[in-house]
Amino acid sequence: MGDTSLEMSPSNKERIALVTGAGRGLGREIARALAAAGAAGVAVHYLRDRAAAEETARAVRAEGAEAFVLRADLTRERQAESLLGRVERRFGRVDILVNNVGPILMKPWAELTAADWTGMFQSVLESAFLGMKAALPGMRGRGWGRIVNIGYSRAEQLVAFPTIAAYAAAKTGLLILTRTAAASEAGSGVTINMVSPGLLEGGRLPAGSIPRRALGTYADVAKAVRFLASEDAGAITGTNLIVAGAWKM
Repeated sequence: MGDTSLEMSPSNKERIALVTGAGRGLGREIARALAAAGAAGVAVHYLRDRAAAEETARAVRAEGAEAFVLRADLTRERQAESLLGRVERRFGRVDILVNNVGPILMKPWAELTAADWTGMFQSVLESAFLGMKAALPGMRGRGWGRIVNIGYSRAEQLVAFPTIAAYAAAKTGLLILTRTAAASEAGSGVTINMVSPGLLEGGRLPAGSIPRRALGTYADVAKAVRFLASEDAGAITGTNLIVAGAWKM
């Protein structure tokens, strides 16, 4: 990424990362950033678009890391466990897990259905929970691990979200999950944090909102993830790092 200030330290050069929802956009940039920082291998997860995931894999390989493309529905426990198992069989372990799955759903409150609500909690919150449960035993046993969950910049503000109620509620739950797991793993060598973007390039802009030139970039968020996944961030756990400039501060 052209910035070496946040690269993984030499002892972290052979780490193996798994990035969920890495087919495009933010997930792709995170996968590429971890490869650029010196990860030996990056597992690229996708659900629907293998061609996009393969493009991410090419970007990872261009940075000098090995790439492995895998499909799984992470809202299903057996598939989440199988995903971790396949990565471990390929690379030997998973050192870094980035839970990036969870598309935003924008719909007025009056039109929100029970299926919308359930689906959003499954994609955002349950997928992260299942991924963490599958990855933690190995990390704990090796005495080293980094889990970074991708959140939402206003999750801690606890204000009304009429058009993104399910998404905001799920992301707020993800913050509680992150901090609870971090406290539970204290002293194990595993850190669990959240990086929360604001409005990003390629995203949908609410009417009358900030100008497009003020949007954050995928690279901004990927740098934060890269830092929290590094050896240098070993004393940081249970934090929510907001990468949103001054948007809605």
